[in-house]
Amino acid sequence: MNTVIAPVFRKAIEADIDAIVALVHSAYRGEFSRQGWTTEADLLDGPRTDPADVAEVLAAPDSAVLLASIDSELLACCHIERHGESAYFGMFAVHPPRQGSGLGRLVLAEAERYAQQIWQCRAMHMKVIDVRSDLMAWYERRGYHRTGEYSPFPYGDERFGLPRRDDLRFELMVKDLAGAAR
Repeated sequence: MNTVIAPVFRKAIEADIDAIVALVHSAYRGEFSRQGWTTEADLLDGPRTDPADVAEVLAAPDSAVLLASIDSELLACCHIERHGESAYFGMFAVHPPRQGSGLGRLVLAEAERYAQQIWQCRAMHMKVIDVRSDLMAWYERRGYHRTGEYSPFPYGDERFGLPRRDDLRFELMVKDLAGAAR
């Protein structure tokens, strides 16, 4: 396990698109993703995102892609999007060899801080593939709770990957930011 050094955070710009796509893919798909614990390689094949999707979220209003770098090396990212008094958290990726170092906790905390302090959001929402019990438990340890509210996996839409099994669905997880100590 690597010891985490405090990363430098910044908002992504258009010039970061290819690096973001590569980072996200490396954390979830293919053999390299197996170096970390967040891999979806046994669940999904194909891309996790593409340049057009990243460009779209960068250009969207009330949307930010936050990057975490150490010594100018991109090691983590996430996307947050404001929806009224809540924010949606997604596209979270940590470079596989850095997973388990505490870097992911810092990125999640920065996203929560941004949503709360910059956008005055009172809650953070996310959708997690519900068969990812290890990942859901990680979020629960950080104050998120499972809602029991499910949405179907978009089978047939290759933008979300090529499923390797037929029982995938998302569960909404929520954290109250209003009551969180900051």
